[in-house]
Amino acid sequence: MHTRLTALVLAIWLVQPVLGQRMDFEEYDPPSTLVVPEHVLTRAKYPFIDVHNHQFGMASGDLSGLVAEMDKLNMKVMVNLSGRGRGDSDHLRRSLENAKKYPGRFIVFTNISFEGIDDPQWATRTVKQLEEDVKMGASGLKIYKSLGMFDRDSKGNRIKIDDPRIAPVWDKCGELGIPVLIHSADPKPFWDPMDANNERWLELKTRPGRKRSDTDPAPWQTIINEQHNVFRRHPRTIFINAHLGWYGNNLQKLGELMDQFPNMYTEIGAVIAELGRQPRFAREFLIKYQDRVMFGKDSWVPEEYQTYFRVLETADDYFPYHKRYHAFWRMYGLDLPDEVLKKIYYKNALKVIPNIDANLFPK
Repeated sequence: MHTRLTALVLAIWLVQPVLGQRMDFEEYDPPSTLVVPEHVLTRAKYPFIDVHNHQFGMASGDLSGLVAEMDKLNMKVMVNLSGRGRGDSDHLRRSLENAKKYPGRFIVFTNISFEGIDDPQWATRTVKQLEEDVKMGASGLKIYKSLGMFDRDSKGNRIKIDDPRIAPVWDKCGELGIPVLIHSADPKPFWDPMDANNERWLELKTRPGRKRSDTDPAPWQTIINEQHNVFRRHPRTIFINAHLGWYGNNLQKLGELMDQFPNMYTEIGAVIAELGRQPRFAREFLIKYQDRVMFGKDSWVPEEYQTYFRVLETADDYFPYHKRYHAFWRMYGLDLPDEVLKKIYYKNALKVIPNIDANLFPK
């Protein structure tokens, strides 16, 4: 009898995968059975400026297909933050020349290298480069997350974001009237233990290279504090804090930072899922800080923009995000007022980023 029972249990266990009773967490993604009004938007209600995009091939590529896709989305202007790409001033020059074939449609930011920061002439050279790049047509400076995380000096030490040797660069941006769009660190859960309490567990499992620790490269709060020190020390420079400053899950704290640093703006690239899971509080936040938040996406995947439009524009309930590993929860629409939408979509960027043709947009 015992042998028969054991065999029966084993047989049931073996057949479970066929019956769909056994699966890993990453496989479990059932479609909702909820029947509610749906408004899938493939085009923004108002023309918009994407202040956070990367087009490394702009220096030589044919942009006609890109412009056609932008038109479908109602994207009037794309800001290419990678003007220098991974090259030099010639790459920036060719990017700007290529962009001129489509008047008004592209704004190009420049980039700087922290290699050789130990050289006493590094700041002088970098400031001169900024002046030349802006004269050439660059409209801002993009700082990658490598500063504060991966960039090292000649002794192998991590270059801190608030390193005093960089101070002349921040001041020069203020003097030139260009904003600094800065990405510092990554989401805080990347630093937290990878266990059942980490809501980014799935992302870290599927992309293990994103896992960090207090020694790889430094504590999260340390990096974030360095960024805030720069905002504090350079009040005449406009900073666009990328990805809601990684405080999309703590809008109360983000609001405190907005109050503390009037020279700090922010954008929603790659963090719309944070807003979409807290529709009431996020709506209140965006209405309160409607003059300081801009539209950004971060990656050029046209079909993903509809999630952003739907969260910002509709009152829809419980719809999926486009990357489950990024956010396994569902989204809700914020149903923002038209004037707030206009500010996020284009008016705030027009205030902060030079050389954008305001005639492309409604008043």
